[in-house]
Amino acid sequence: MSYQLNGNTIEATDNGYLVNHEDWNEDVAGVIAQAEGVNLSDKAWEVINYLRDEYFNNNGNQPNERNMVKHFKSAWTDVAKVDAKTLYEHFPMGPAKQAGKIAGLPETKRKGGY
Repeated sequence: MSYQLNGNTIEATDNGYLVNHEDWNEDVAGVIAQAEGVNLSDKAWEVINYLRDEYFNNNGNQPNERNMVKHFKSAWTDVAKVDAKTLYEHFPMGPAKQAGKIAGLPETKRKGGY
């Protein structure tokens, strides 16, 4: 599988994850999000940036949904209730996996969100 951006081919695994995380940028994220049917709202970008920060600055950590909910409960003070459903509104195929794919991170092998 691959993605096309400005005449360039970006290699991806059969599941759509980037082969080389250094190929990622915001334009690439937009192409992946479009392929996934995801609208990149400001909140979606916050999730993507959080996942990238955790992965690259915290020894390859890829938070599961429970940890993502915990983080965004304190980060999103403008949202009345933050739970897994809130994250699924932005990433309907699973906030940890789908957002991680759009963020250019490697595929996580763990099951479920909890």
